[in-house]
Amino acid sequence: MSTQHEVPRQLMVDGFRVRQSFGFGGLSKNGTMTATVVLVAQGMAAMQAPAMLLVTLPVTFMVLLLAVSRRHGMSALAYYWARFAWRRATRLDANAYRRVLLPHPYALDLPGVGASSTLIKAYDPTTGKHIGVVHDRGSGRMTITTLLAPGGSLMAPTGTVQSSLRTWSSVLDAMSTDEQIKGASVTIQITPGAGEALGDDVKARTDPYAPKLARQVVDELVRTTPHATASVAPWMSVTVDPAASANPPVELPDQVAEALKVVDGIDLSGTGTDIERRATDVDLRRLVRAAYDPDVFHARDREFEELSWSECGPQAADDDWESYAHDGGVSTSWVLREMPRRPIPYSVLLPLLAPGRYQRRITLAYRVLDPYEGERVLEREISHAHNRAQATAEVKGRAKWSQRADTERAEKAAAQVAGGAQVVDWTLMVTVTARSTAELPAARQELERAIKATRGIRMRPAYGAQAAVFAAGLPLGYNPLVKD
Repeated sequence: MSTQHEVPRQLMVDGFRVRQSFGFGGLSKNGTMTATVVLVAQGMAAMQAPAMLLVTLPVTFMVLLLAVSRRHGMSALAYYWARFAWRRATRLDANAYRRVLLPHPYALDLPGVGASSTLIKAYDPTTGKHIGVVHDRGSGRMTITTLLAPGGSLMAPTGTVQSSLRTWSSVLDAMSTDEQIKGASVTIQITPGAGEALGDDVKARTDPYAPKLARQVVDELVRTTPHATASVAPWMSVTVDPAASANPPVELPDQVAEALKVVDGIDLSGTGTDIERRATDVDLRRLVRAAYDPDVFHARDREFEELSWSECGPQAADDDWESYAHDGGVSTSWVLREMPRRPIPYSVLLPLLAPGRYQRRITLAYRVLDPYEGERVLEREISHAHNRAQATAEVKGRAKWSQRADTERAEKAAAQVAGGAQVVDWTLMVTVTARSTAELPAARQELERAIKATRGIRMRPAYGAQAAVFAAGLPLGYNPLVKD
């Protein structure tokens, strides 16, 4: 199946830029200040014991060299420090999880970043139905998930797609001015095969008086379809802080009601996205449990109704450097390293969304900055870009072309914000799950090919953070861009 198509120039997007600080010799601002303080302290200490410089200076310059060097899109110092921390955790068995029955208040919590979450079954007066709300007991934030209907806009007219993009911009604009909305994420999960759920659905809709030949054709399709198609499950999770309202609610039911009111204010109509419904507590149990054990994704609802929130997590899990082993398989997660610096089509993620042999979960997490914060960030980025170009010009006689282009991009972004655009911190995370360790190399190769097919997006494995990135793609209330 081909995933390449012609995209009109009007549907090309750009404006992606990584925040960059300014410091000496490729260091960040904080790194430069830290290096200066350390060198001054060593100079003062050397006045009393000059011989100590023979030991401290080589170590300091080695650390500075690692801080300046790059590895996998990050500083080599950050990479090796993460490697050291992971090895230390491995020696202490801190990267292994086993769910056991212990007389401890939180012994049956979900592992890792989901440990502080709990599931609340709440009544939604707007729809008259019960929904699932994930409550973070540590921060008090609430996360509400909306199930979306799988669809696309590749066959839609250019004007329709442009209108949808403008409406999405309006949605982000509304989120930027709401202090209670802390972040959001959109996840699309592609699971090969349709399983028993497809057979149940077709059986319920089959006319018993239909011609025999027609019923035989439908039965044959149901029998072969699980081997030829994939189930697509998209959802959007919004994280809300009820305490950020003018009159913070005290009681838990009031906090849930406040969170529901905020999420109900997000209008997705006109964005090209079809809303199916708010996720129920059963839906959330299915999504979380099926991520750890893909075999149960197509199971019937009654199999999830009696599960406790802790039972939705893994029975056992091992968080390795580049993989995450759990109940029903082993996964590897990748994170965004860099977006293309050229305009790209709005459908750039299509290769990642194409079905493959293995379950894949693609998550866009984002945090919309309020207008004043966004303006401050861009003004600071323009200053940093000018300073880097000026420093290079003083040393080499002229600034690099890449630095000039970076300055132009920062100034263009500032002009767009002045015209009403919003600044968004965002990232892309992809998780692919194989059924066994033996199949993991093939699953990783399939993911690498899909990333290369995007023609420009650069990603890397989530080194030492596999469990956290795995959980970030689930409706657990964890968003890596939302900070306390």
